[in-house]
Amino acid sequence: MAVTSGDVLADLRGMADEKYRMFNAKLIPNIDLSTMLGVRIPQLRAYAKELLAADKANGLSVVAEFMDDLPHTVFEENMLHALLIGMTARTTDEAFDMLDGFLPFVDNWAVCDAISVKAFRSAKADADVIETKLREWAADERTYVVRYAVDTLMTDFLDDPRFRPDQLAVVAGIRSTEYYVNMARAWYCATALAKQWDAAITVFQPDAPPELRLDDWTHNKSIQKARESRRIPSDRKEYLAALKR
Repeated sequence: MAVTSGDVLADLRGMADEKYRMFNAKLIPNIDLSTMLGVRIPQLRAYAKELLAADKANGLSVVAEFMDDLPHTVFEENMLHALLIGMTARTTDEAFDMLDGFLPFVDNWAVCDAISVKAFRSAKADADVIETKLREWAADERTYVVRYAVDTLMTDFLDDPRFRPDQLAVVAGIRSTEYYVNMARAWYCATALAKQWDAAITVFQPDAPPELRLDDWTHNKSIQKARESRRIPSDRKEYLAALKR
């Protein structure tokens, strides 16, 4: 077990798996292979819990020191950091501070998508405050800040009572040439069609208002993903096919 933040990387190196490293590198092609160790997510999650337990038992602050030591140099350090945000943020304000500090250093979809903040889903959380922050991040110019905002609107705001039709315009209004932004937007729209059909289908109509019109690539990719979904009935899939551009 690590006893200082400097020992974390050594511990991660001790969990490295070369075969998994090569496999994982194929899934995240924009990351330099030399920065990857090959540590599986279940191992990282278990290690995060061990670090937190050791801090609590021994009165240490290894986790806080590690999370303050940015930027990290290894992919698995970033993955560990992403998991720790979800485990340690007790309030939305704490989560905002952690994310504002970390998101600018995220450089791939895997780390971005690994961030799951329990505090945002708490019944005590102020959904309006969270949505306001997500709108701020969605308007950012950094790829994975924007992707995180879209991811969270999808996972935490497409179910009632948090969903509102005007949230669709936040995602539709994003203009980016980045694949990992537009792919997230397509997943969001496809999921919206599965969960909020009546509101979401407006986005795909030929006469959709300007604030809801998607670029052609995201429009068609959203339809593709929706038609692959098991949550959308076949008659709706046929209708969506007719709306492709």
